[in-house]
Amino acid sequence: MPAPLEDLQIDQTFEKISFADLSIQGKEFEQCVFKNCDLSNINLTGCIFIDCQFQNCNLSLAKLHKASFQNVEFEGCKMLGLRFDSGNTFGLSFSFKNCTLDHSSFYGLKIKKTNFTNSQLKGVDFTDGFLESSDFSFSDLLDAKFERTNLEKCDFSSAYNFSIDPDSNKIKEARFSLAGLPALLSKYSIKIVDA
Repeated sequence: MPAPLEDLQIDQTFEKISFADLSIQGKEFEQCVFKNCDLSNINLTGCIFIDCQFQNCNLSLAKLHKASFQNVEFEGCKMLGLRFDSGNTFGLSFSFKNCTLDHSSFYGLKIKKTNFTNSQLKGVDFTDGFLESSDFSFSDLLDAKFERTNLEKCDFSSAYNFSIDPDSNKIKEARFSLAGLPALLSKYSIKIVDA
């Protein structure tokens, strides 16, 4: 069984560790790197992550109640069913690259300028969120929920499988490709044809 963690971890690298046997509720991690770690189903209640990186980790169904993420990078991570909306919103800042975030929730969060690049975001809830200037490049947004969401200046130009109602979301200056136009107009049941 791994040794218990100190309350504060600074500049540590955790590699190929299963956190299932570790109690990490309420712990603080600063400038730490997690590589190929299994944090699935773990209770992260009250944890604070500052300037941390998660690389190729599994965080699926982790409990994020009052967890804090400040300038945290996730790359190549499996993150199914996470409730980011149950975490601490103070200083909330993160980015996602090559991640799978299916059925996660960002409900009501103010996460301006967040990068969701080359990620799978199927069934993700962005309702009532403030995502201005966020980047969804090359991401799959099948069944992602956008309602009363601020998407101004967001980049959807290479995103796909999304459906966004311009009447119930703010999309001023957002970028879309011509191929993405049907996803904006789907409720009108019109046909767009090439000339």
